Amino acid sequence: MTPARVKRPVEAKPGMAEPDTRPSTTPAASGFDDDEPPSRSRRLPAWQDVPDHLWTDWRWQTQNSVRSVRQLRTLLTFSPAELEAIGRIESEYKLAIPPYYFSLIDPDDPFDPIRLQSVPSPLEAQNQSGYELEDPLEEDKDSPVPGLTHRYPDRALLITTPNCSMYCRYCTRKRATLTRGGWEGISADDERMIDYVRRTESIRDVIVSGGDPLTLPVGKLRYYLDNLKAIDHVDVIRIGTRVPVTLPQRLFDQELIDLLASAEKVYIQTHFNHPREITPESARVVKALLKAGMPVNNHSVLLKGVNDDLGTMRELLRGLLRIKVRPYYLFHCDPVTGAGHFRTSVWKGLEIMEGLRGHMSGIGIPTYVVDSPHGGGKIPMMPNYLVSMADDAVVLRNYEGMLIRYQAEDKPGLSPAAGPRTRGVSALLQGDKTQLMPEGNERMERRRRMEVLDPGYEAGCGGGDSDGPPGVLPLPVMNGRHAASNG
Repeated sequence: MTPARVKRPVEAKPGMAEPDTRPSTTPAASGFDDDEPPSRSRRLPAWQDVPDHLWTDWRWQTQNSVRSVRQLRTLLTFSPAELEAIGRIESEYKLAIPPYYFSLIDPDDPFDPIRLQSVPSPLEAQNQSGYELEDPLEEDKDSPVPGLTHRYPDRALLITTPNCSMYCRYCTRKRATLTRGGWEGISADDERMIDYVRRTESIRDVIVSGGDPLTLPVGKLRYYLDNLKAIDHVDVIRIGTRVPVTLPQRLFDQELIDLLASAEKVYIQTHFNHPREITPESARVVKALLKAGMPVNNHSVLLKGVNDDLGTMRELLRGLLRIKVRPYYLFHCDPVTGAGHFRTSVWKGLEIMEGLRGHMSGIGIPTYVVDSPHGGGKIPMMPNYLVSMADDAVVLRNYEGMLIRYQAEDKPGLSPAAGPRTRGVSALLQGDKTQLMPEGNERMERRRRMEVLDPGYEAGCGGGDSDGPPGVLPLPVMNGRHAASNG
């Protein structure tokens, strides 16, 4: 599947610091433009006559969510075979898409990235490798009490509800969200989870998850927050939620913001996957959370056809920085039942990471991780920046393909006379050269231009005898690529 071209809605609605009281405007369904995120508010024609006071009400959004194939067929185009296939899937995994999130879909694009995340696909019935599992991370096996996963020594995960505002088609916890209905009152399992955290003093960080904990009744959410706040050895309470993305209207309620802030230890872990999800509504709730003193971090999942290309990922991460959300993790899609069509190769993830480091601010670059099967936890994946090593130095590669000798310890380096003279990477380890530079490097060209404009300018790159800056050996071109670009 090829990712759809990122498009932006035409009509605007402010909705940043205060609720929007101006009359709404409703663009045509295909009315997209190319604004950078936050994109503009929009509605599909099916909801164009809904008054603003209802459209901005999370209860109305929840009550009018698209929950059946019968509703889907009135809003999007499907072939008869697709309808038959997704009709069978409907009984296997819940469907719910709030009108707000549904309106982010381009109905004319069958491969629209918002549609792929939220609308059932016949591909969900396939498991070509046989590798997909109901509980690929074996969370249930690391569950000392029902609903709580204790895998890392200092962290615990609490599954507080099976409900979500929108059911992502790639969800790794379908086994939990398959449950119909919800848990309204405080149950014995809720009490057991809190008691386990209270008794286990090694736990410093508690992830309140689900489902989505922001779909909980306020009283039950308060139960978790008040009890976790009161446990001295708990330093951090993380709320894992996609509500700011799929149902931001829930956080238009200042009382809910105040409740979250009252726990004092709360961090918000949200989940934007595509730049079109960054809207004025989501920006507004992020601003409210930050104003109330809660940091907001983002988890994205690498999804084929949604964000598995460098341009989309850069736009997503820059859009998150624009609304002051820190990109935290980029997850490789888990091998969960029904999600195989979303999974890319690890090489695709590394290719994207290679195009981020050095090309955008470091605070906007997430850690790319594989959440490993058998309960192995998160394993970071990254391009190779360590090229070679010796007792006295290492050779590192930067994003430009430049190779640099780095002496980590403060001790005399290896004398060039101590061994035979060599070339390339070996010469860097010998200590008689400090760096190898690819030919045609743009940064070096800028330095040369500055030298021409200002003869007193010194690049200050150390000593050497190359025809580039001092201490630099130009890398030969091999088959159209520079030697250093193969790291």
